[in-house]
Amino acid sequence: MLSNKKIVCSEKLIKLAKTKGPIKVVIVNAGKAVSIESAKQAVEEGLIEPIFIGDQKIIEVLAKEIKWDISKFEIIDEPTENNTAPIAAKMASEGKVKIIVKGHIHTDILMKAVLKRDLNLIGKKRLSHVWHMTLDKNDKPFIITDGALNVLPKLETKMHILKNSVDFAKRIGINKPKVSVLSATEEVLESIPSSIDAKELTDRAKRERIDADVFGPMAFDNSVSEKAAQIKGINNVVAGKTDILLVPNVEAGNGLVKMMIYFMGACAAGVVIGGKVPVVITSRADSAPARLASIAAAIVAL
Repeated sequence: MLSNKKIVCSEKLIKLAKTKGPIKVVIVNAGKAVSIESAKQAVEEGLIEPIFIGDQKIIEVLAKEIKWDISKFEIIDEPTENNTAPIAAKMASEGKVKIIVKGHIHTDILMKAVLKRDLNLIGKKRLSHVWHMTLDKNDKPFIITDGALNVLPKLETKMHILKNSVDFAKRIGINKPKVSVLSATEEVLESIPSSIDAKELTDRAKRERIDADVFGPMAFDNSVSEKAAQIKGINNVVAGKTDILLVPNVEAGNGLVKMMIYFMGACAAGVVIGGKVPVVITSRADSAPARLASIAAAIVAL
């Protein structure tokens, strides 16, 4: 059942990022081969000018193994994993880098450093995570949010997630995105709290005149399949045509994304948005193409 398909980046995403690059980024705890490989690819694409934080000797050995001369790039020698995140966050706060890229470090450690109030990396918006999902190099993107950062968001947090994802969609060329607010049903049921949130979110989006078509509650099949929506008699502008899938909790989003990766060979570009600098959050098991796509997504999000 697991896919053997080669994961490939979205060409459109890379092209969009190239119009803004190269951007100075910091790679946090960069001492793993996949972090160096993806950084090399991003440099070769003209996307970034990297600063590496981590064990300098390991970073230099890894670069040498792939025949990459990194002598012109800055390396901050810090062999202790947990010390790398505060250094990166401070650099972003001081304007020395525009994007933070997660290397081989736990997400909670990295985000704890980013969220320190005295660094002023967080504005009035709530941070949220988006996944830019594609199957082929010319595939139409599918956005899933939030599958990595907000665990069980309340209604107000979901409004921030919605607004952040709509803004991101517009930056990748979707002028009026169609947003499906996911639940397990199309009916509003007291026994399914996510359906109640979905209806309230739909109503608030209309009241606040968010420039997107927002509808919920919607089940997954009706969100992505016009045929399923027709069979069930669901008739709205979002049904079967979803650009953004707003999930009820982190388990739903995380599971859906990883099923697409492992069963379909999807390229998942993940980035935290809503703050003063985008933060590239990839799984430590992610491939180099997915990391490259995530860097591109972060640049587009600037």
